[in-house]
Amino acid sequence: MDTWILNKIGYDLNDNLDKDSLRKTLDKYQLRKLKENLSYVKGNSTFYKNHLKDISVKDINSFKDFETVPFTSAKNLRDGALRFLCVSQSEISRIVSLNTSGTSGTPKRIYFTEQDQELTIDFFHKGMRCIVKKGDKVLILLPGRASGSVGDLLCSGLERDSVCCFKFGPIKDTNDVAKLIEKEKINCIIGIPIQVLALKREKVDIFNKYVTRVLLSTDYVPQTLINEISSDKCKVFTHYGMTEMGLGGGVECQALDGYHMREADLYFEVINPKTQKKVDDGEYGEIVFTTLTRVGMPLIRYRCGDIGRFISTPCLCGSMLKTMERVSGRIANSVELFDNKYLYMKDLDEVLLRRKEISNYEVSLEKHEFYSIVINLKITKEDFEKLKNNIYNDLCQIPNIGEGVKKGVIRLVLQIASDGIYTGNGTFKRIIKDLR
Repeated sequence: MDTWILNKIGYDLNDNLDKDSLRKTLDKYQLRKLKENLSYVKGNSTFYKNHLKDISVKDINSFKDFETVPFTSAKNLRDGALRFLCVSQSEISRIVSLNTSGTSGTPKRIYFTEQDQELTIDFFHKGMRCIVKKGDKVLILLPGRASGSVGDLLCSGLERDSVCCFKFGPIKDTNDVAKLIEKEKINCIIGIPIQVLALKREKVDIFNKYVTRVLLSTDYVPQTLINEISSDKCKVFTHYGMTEMGLGGGVECQALDGYHMREADLYFEVINPKTQKKVDDGEYGEIVFTTLTRVGMPLIRYRCGDIGRFISTPCLCGSMLKTMERVSGRIANSVELFDNKYLYMKDLDEVLLRRKEISNYEVSLEKHEFYSIVINLKITKEDFEKLKNNIYNDLCQIPNIGEGVKKGVIRLVLQIASDGIYTGNGTFKRIIKDLR
């Protein structure tokens, strides 16, 4: 990743600078690209001409100055994505529509030129070298049939290193996946966290026999899930990205201690979501990014809604790149229970998914005589009857649930899911449904 990024920013690799000097070189490049991008969008995007009308590019001479630039929100995209375009629609090669999880509102539409998609392919090509090598066989359990989809771009990048790819798509039947793994002797899987967990549990013998590396992406990855899939033989990596970023944002190295970011193409910040001020490295906040090299639909200070932080200590691999801790969920994926006390999906994941009898679940907050947390579990009737009380007690160990139950303001309801629980398609995120 370091070598690839230094090449992209025009650094002469024959110059043997120390890590601090390399970082300063990258910072200088990012600041220059931020200014260039501001000029580009102000001159070509209908939205940004108005949105940035009070910003003078000549006054942006530091990252601190850049913090005066207004944010871009998901609502801005839903209200009129075409106004963001900086090129003719005839130059757009792919359009992705993103529905907000759990709603039927206006979708966000993200537009990419062929040049934009090549940037993503190049990132997948170089970033995946941390995980795979020539001759490996990779099963991609993400959408990949459509040209320009995440699975298609991943395959294009991997094939540049003579890695054999199988674009299978999201899992519908673990039997079909297991047969393919055994037939082709696949040793690496890229997929949706909850689906890969189900595959490991249901086809453990085949999984353990063949799979030595797993890359999880598209949704929050609970530590309990990583612990179960990992083994002495199998390493689990995580990738951070979203469609708005161009799919690729950062990937873990062999140290498995956070993502190294795609810093030649994206500039990242972490802000306090309430004060909207940038926080120091090591502090949690909302992740904000700015595209540096996108042509079709650049985004400036886009608030993506994810919770994360930059790690303040260097990565053990020695990279000059910033390391972002694994994202710990979405700000929107929490609900207030009472008295400014919140319930987070990640807390439920860590408790529920560690039980192998539970392969998935759905959760909603409902209002009856008082608030009810209703959890529909994908579990057999026999296991449910045997474990119901234990699961209930485990959930009450989550401080805000336990306090609410004790005070009598929260009721915890456990049920067996009557229908199949949707496990995602690569863009759908699991959420707490607030039905109050």
